[in-house]
Amino acid sequence: MCGIVGIVAKSTVNQAIYDGLTVLQHRGQDAAGIVTCDESNLYLRKDNGLVRDAIKTRHMLNLKGNMGIGHVRYPTAGCSSSAEAQPFYVNSPYGITLAHNGNLINAESLKQDLMRDDLRHLNTNSDSEVLLNILAHELNKIGKHRSELQPDDIFYAVKHLHQRCKGGYAAVAMITGVGILGFRDPNGIRPIVFGDRKTDDGAEFIIASESVAIDALDFQLIRDIKPGEAVFITVEGEVYSQQCSENINHSPCIFEYVYLARPDSIIDGISVYKARLRMGETLAQKILELYPTHDIDVVIPIPDSSRTAALSLAYDLGIKYREGFVKNRYIPRTFIMPGQNIRKKSVRQKLNAINLEFKDKNVLLVDDSIVRGTTSREIVQMAKEAGAKRVYIASAAPPVRHPNVYGIDMPSVNELIAYNRSADEVAETIGADWLVYQDIEDLIASAQKGNDSIAKFDTSCFTGEYITGDVSEDYLARIESQRNDSAKETKNIDEGLDEGLTDLTKNQ
Repeated sequence: MCGIVGIVAKSTVNQAIYDGLTVLQHRGQDAAGIVTCDESNLYLRKDNGLVRDAIKTRHMLNLKGNMGIGHVRYPTAGCSSSAEAQPFYVNSPYGITLAHNGNLINAESLKQDLMRDDLRHLNTNSDSEVLLNILAHELNKIGKHRSELQPDDIFYAVKHLHQRCKGGYAAVAMITGVGILGFRDPNGIRPIVFGDRKTDDGAEFIIASESVAIDALDFQLIRDIKPGEAVFITVEGEVYSQQCSENINHSPCIFEYVYLARPDSIIDGISVYKARLRMGETLAQKILELYPTHDIDVVIPIPDSSRTAALSLAYDLGIKYREGFVKNRYIPRTFIMPGQNIRKKSVRQKLNAINLEFKDKNVLLVDDSIVRGTTSREIVQMAKEAGAKRVYIASAAPPVRHPNVYGIDMPSVNELIAYNRSADEVAETIGADWLVYQDIEDLIASAQKGNDSIAKFDTSCFTGEYITGDVSEDYLARIESQRNDSAKETKNIDEGLDEGLTDLTKNQ
């Protein structure tokens, strides 16, 4: 779950990439990085933190050139150290940099192949570095000088990359002095789009995770990069594209529409905002079916990503919609934080109840999804402390019962509150009077209505059906052992990392 940007322009691109990453900050708050190219020279700045913290004015002055790529990161695979901030760089061949969103499920075997057969060295545990080295190796096999490199050569490399790499990935790469490359896995799990804008000096081009970055920078959306497709833009501004995979199964991640993407984005021709409106409408119908004589006084969203669904739900129920929580926007997303205590503490820091909207009322809280249940449990308690008589919860997504292995940090089933629990049991656990989940069929229909040419979505975190077909129980057990709360907390201590939440009373 990361954000990527690549730009080829007629003037310096550092500010445009910085602004694009800022717009995509919701996709990653752990680290940020930019690399630019000025003829044959590369200039790189990356570090842990938000874009504004990792890249200062003094760094921007050094990021020269009319071509570059950028990245904002959430740590799913690998670790949280600054060494794994992106973009990554390899010297051979040509000097290639890459920024990646997603997760390779066969990264471990690829590492062995790279070191044993391809004779390449890896500096980190990041699967993004693996992806970069696979691309570099396939380009190196072509054996051409940089000045002789053709778009077909690059597409040849991507074709062989698709044959070797398994999982969900959208990436943007830059070949020094040649151009930028955007490509997407054959299932189209993770989103990536490209656009252009006209200037007096000629056309400029952008590749990004979401269309909102294109809009914000005054580019025009051309289209999504198709599953298995590669788009190559030369430093002169010439655009080439080619389908590089024969096995296409377009299955975008449905969690993008539920939670990850901004509502003003369009992904695979589907308006995220419209999809969330439809989620609210279908959820309202289910509530009416289950509780036709309900006593709900007010509908309150859990900000921010549930607001759209909550609004349409309240309208269809004919019940007042009110804002009952004020959000502190300086606290990151909580469900990916390592450690239950940290998540619990951050929820209280992130949200504060407006008591008058709860006092003596039966309140329906609407959430986009319930993952670990930390936020829901704390919010139910906050609502009751604010004076609510009864607290109900409606989730715009079905119960999350399985790990997501394609780039969202849900590695451990035992940390998922709905795992081996019914809706009533989850309601009891979080302290709600009742809980209603969206049906998986309604969720799919809510997204699919925006583009009925998409026959299938990746719904693995709800259904346990992994669309790549090669996710074994051994793999799930391995990522759970590596990425559960206990492992993350130990790793952070070993690496001297700090989650940015100070608690001096913890060990007293």
